[in-house]
Amino acid sequence: LLPPIPCSLAQPVTPELLVSPSSQDGDLGSECPEDRGNWTGRLDFLLSCIGYCVGLGNVWRFPYRAYTNGGGAFLVPYFIMLAICGIPIFFMELSLGQFSSLGPLAVWKISPLFKGIGMGTILIVSLVAIYYNMIIAYVLFYLFASLTSDLPWQHCGNWWNTDLCLDHHVIKAGNTTFPVNITNTISPSEEYWSRYVLHIQGSSGIGDPGRIRWNLCLCLLLSWTIVYLCILKGVKSSGKVVYFTATFPYLILVMLLIRGVTLEGAWKGIRFYLTPQFDHLLSSKVWIEAALQIFYSLGVGFGGLLTFASYNTFHQNIYRDTFIVTLGNAITSILAGFAIFSVLGYMSQELGVPVNQVAKAGPGLAFVVYPQAMTMLPLSPFWSFLFFFMLLTLGLDSQFAFMETIVTAVTDEFPYYLRPKKASFSAVICIALFLMGLILTTEGGMYWLVLLDDYSAGFGLMVVVITTCLVVTRVYGMKRFCRDVHMMLGFKPGPYFRACWMVLSPATMMALLVYNIIKYQPSEYGSYRFPAWAEVLGILMGVLSCLMIPMGMVVAVLREEGTLWERVQQASRPTMDWGPSLEENRTGMYVASLAGSQSPKPLMVHMRKYGGITSYENTAIEVDREMEEEEEEESM
Repeated sequence: LLPPIPCSLAQPVTPELLVSPSSQDGDLGSECPEDRGNWTGRLDFLLSCIGYCVGLGNVWRFPYRAYTNGGGAFLVPYFIMLAICGIPIFFMELSLGQFSSLGPLAVWKISPLFKGIGMGTILIVSLVAIYYNMIIAYVLFYLFASLTSDLPWQHCGNWWNTDLCLDHHVIKAGNTTFPVNITNTISPSEEYWSRYVLHIQGSSGIGDPGRIRWNLCLCLLLSWTIVYLCILKGVKSSGKVVYFTATFPYLILVMLLIRGVTLEGAWKGIRFYLTPQFDHLLSSKVWIEAALQIFYSLGVGFGGLLTFASYNTFHQNIYRDTFIVTLGNAITSILAGFAIFSVLGYMSQELGVPVNQVAKAGPGLAFVVYPQAMTMLPLSPFWSFLFFFMLLTLGLDSQFAFMETIVTAVTDEFPYYLRPKKASFSAVICIALFLMGLILTTEGGMYWLVLLDDYSAGFGLMVVVITTCLVVTRVYGMKRFCRDVHMMLGFKPGPYFRACWMVLSPATMMALLVYNIIKYQPSEYGSYRFPAWAEVLGILMGVLSCLMIPMGMVVAVLREEGTLWERVQQASRPTMDWGPSLEENRTGMYVASLAGSQSPKPLMVHMRKYGGITSYENTAIEVDREMEEEEEEESM
């Protein structure tokens, strides 16, 4: 049997001026997969990447991590780890996606033996998408609750409050001169969160989920509806939505920052946040925390960056975009710290307690501490609405990326069947993930959310990123990968990137993985300790994404012929159709790899298409010359 003729070569390519309108519709049109599409605006890709990377973690994790790990001194390991781990892996993911124009599954044409990495990525992203949208549902709940003249978590005395509830407004009105002992009391905002929003008292633990909270269920349905409507037409629709969701949070953040630093006691919080404690730099924990923050904040390994880059034009300057996004992400995290800790400083002064007693991370900051601080401000519903609207826009564009990753990965695997029905397929995925997330809307749903958060993207994600790095540099080959980047961007990656890809990045991530395993601690939520079966379930979630890699290897080897070693060798080589998706970008060795190609030299391809030579054609000729010289050296 003859190999199938690619759609780009099904008909001879003739100069566009010689093509008549009637001859543009070929007989094979219906047999070719629908076009993947591209970004429609110049800033679509850049803003999508910024929106994806700048998420909830920048607001509720970075400031807390900074102050617990040396304050201002934490910025030293943070930026070093950004240079070693963040920027190189970020650039590698973008390069793989843009060069191949393929999603996280199909991109493993680069080495079919390791397609399991792509399957592991999709499993991780699916689990994260389930609980991440539940957090967005909580944000929507608080957003609607802020549309009132009196915030519902402002005072005690509601049906959900207990005798331990202590209202700071009452303390202030009493003009007490003695500091109040608040250790055995609970703030109204904390009781509102745990007893009203979650209604966690209705569940005895993770094995007893209780009833569905229908108001949370409706918020989850609304968040999935918003996400679906925004990804309905793929990057053509989500690429436009990010012009708002990626930029508007900055406006709100600046407003909150200005309001925060003008409050009495604000500098107390900022000093607490940034005072450098350089003795912390001698602790390995601080360096590990910095690497973890970089790793999760940039979203490497989740497939979102690769997916977004796959919709770029072949010569998009992703080198420049890498530095804009990674440095912009770091600056946003630092800026968010000022906005958060200025308000916490004011809050600590109002309550008469040290800053470290009010500072929290994660959902505790977003849904308890900061809402409580908002009640102390004039026009508190307005500031509360702004804060939660910022969290909503921060969360949504990260969720767009997760969904686009899943949809793109599967549609690239079955382009003939699924691309024409991409909107319907996206709806099926959204409905399936919504149904899986229903357990998170129960009274014990927070226990399940903590379990998913702790295990779904833990060591499994690190294994995926380490393996990707090793496959690209060792199996595919550093020289070959650098040549691909040269062909795409017009220059080769410098010694800094090559050193990081070969040694520094994998070694650092291996250290992270080992540290996480050694310092493993069972999950907990407040004083609740998870039972053994829940821990096992969580560990299995992480292990399953790792097991996808050997499972993919077995499938790839079984598809080949010959002895076991021959099969492994054949499966580890790139497929014949690996390379740029458009014929005019397939130069040198990639031209020869296309079945039915009549153009052995890149210059002929470009002359035939454009009738002239550009700087990229010169690059193609240079790459060809290098390859010929290498072949001559090898033959000698």
